[in-house]
Amino acid sequence: MPSTAQDNTGNDKNQKKILLSSRDWETLVTGHNGLRRDNTSLSKAGGSDRRLNSRSGEHTDRTRRGHSNFESDYSSEDDDEEDDEMLERARPDQSDLPAEYWQIQRLVKYLKGGNPTATVIALSSIRDFNLSVETCQIAIRDVGGLEVLVNLLETDDLDCKIGSLHILKEISNNKYIRRNIADLGGLQTMVKLLDEPEKEVKCLAAETIAHVAKFKRARKIVRQNGGIKRLVGLLENASVNGHGSNSENAKHIEIARAGALALWSLSRSNKNKHAMERAGVIPLLAKLLKSSNDNMLIPVGGIIEECATDPVYRMAIRGMVPDLVKNLLSANDDLKKHCASAIFKCAEDKEIRDLVRKYMGLRPLHDLLQKTDNKALLAAATGAIWKCAISSENIAQFQEFRTLEALVQLLNNQPEEVLVNVVGALAECAKEPDNRTAIRKAGGISPLINLLTGTNPALLVNTCNALRQCAEEPDSIQMIDRLDGVRLLWSLLKNPDPHVQAAAAWAISPCVKNIKESGEMVRSFVGGLELIVSLLKSKDVQVLASLL
Repeated sequence: MPSTAQDNTGNDKNQKKILLSSRDWETLVTGHNGLRRDNTSLSKAGGSDRRLNSRSGEHTDRTRRGHSNFESDYSSEDDDEEDDEMLERARPDQSDLPAEYWQIQRLVKYLKGGNPTATVIALSSIRDFNLSVETCQIAIRDVGGLEVLVNLLETDDLDCKIGSLHILKEISNNKYIRRNIADLGGLQTMVKLLDEPEKEVKCLAAETIAHVAKFKRARKIVRQNGGIKRLVGLLENASVNGHGSNSENAKHIEIARAGALALWSLSRSNKNKHAMERAGVIPLLAKLLKSSNDNMLIPVGGIIEECATDPVYRMAIRGMVPDLVKNLLSANDDLKKHCASAIFKCAEDKEIRDLVRKYMGLRPLHDLLQKTDNKALLAAATGAIWKCAISSENIAQFQEFRTLEALVQLLNNQPEEVLVNVVGALAECAKEPDNRTAIRKAGGISPLINLLTGTNPALLVNTCNALRQCAEEPDSIQMIDRLDGVRLLWSLLKNPDPHVQAAAAWAISPCVKNIKESGEMVRSFVGGLELIVSLLKSKDVQVLASLL
């Protein structure tokens, strides 16, 4: 995201996008000078002069209201990588702003004092701008437009609600603005809108919640205001057959999709996962996973992927394995990624590994190894293969598919999130003696040893485990010795991570056992024996077990 409005201006010029307001705006104020005069009188009008009838009957102080529901500690919300501090955004340098910035500000000022008809026209005019451009988003915020838009959600005028939601949905992709919306109490109002009879209002409210609820505090607000039960309710009426052959079914599908998008964002919190389960989301996810509509399947798959680590969901996912496997054959890479990742996260369960094999899911996972240009999909597929390879029956099928050779080819020029899974899969497969030979013949020993110089603890542990298995094969141990692999393993005993220390010690054991004159080799390492003695003082059970 650009750091200044000036950067945005440059980008807009490079893109050569012309942002025009609606012609309807010309009907409100004619003439440039007249527009300036009206803006001067309206600039301080505020929501209190609005002629639209608010349900509360008066202007609401949104700035104070937004803080009432999250005074307790935020530590109860888990699985959030974003900083929950309020990110203050500096106002752009007003000396060099595009015309669109000022045009939007004039429209927002007109919103503050307009009658319903003028308000709808102004909302429509704002929507004509490219609201994905940050300059346009900040223009709305800087003139107090967010407070006006949130207030409009409580009016009795349906067109005003819909127009406001359309704008909020677009601009809430900005991480600073979504926090401002939460501070103004917008989430509480949008949760109430989920009860509206008008389907478009419910759909837009859910989609906007999906955008805003991407940080911890927002997810907590939605849960505390009863949003999860309402969102789960949006999934109930969608039909899984067809793509919406009639208009009514199409609306239900779109509402369910919007609800699923919001639940996907909310599911990053463990407390929200449990609230979703209590609200009855699991059978609805199982039903919707059978849909033939990719737009529906992607957020449903995202929820299942996010919740797959929870024991309650993992039990339910056993019944979803046939549909997860079926969707591995989809033409949509995002859907395949979600399904493969869900299998990855729960395939430590033996029953799920067996079900993946039973429903012929191993071959599609192998085929996904060809998707080398899509790193997220590749990481999900290699992770699923790794966990499925815990079962010897699955390893036998991977041998038939020549999966090991494909995995060895991925040991070079891949990001760490892929390498961790690739090496983990090789370590599991190498428990079978024939596969140790296959890894060596495919050229896997040298790149594995090269990975010992890295710093990622998970990757180092998996690499040590793979070399530990390969060191049981005579030809492989000679290659490990020749490539200085034993010395590198020995150096990992100094790693501060006890898991790395234990894995390195376990890998050294077969090396010392199978290398001729290993005693002389160990004595040649500077401080080698002293290092072993020092590790005997470790408090980690795995480290001690590996040394004895």
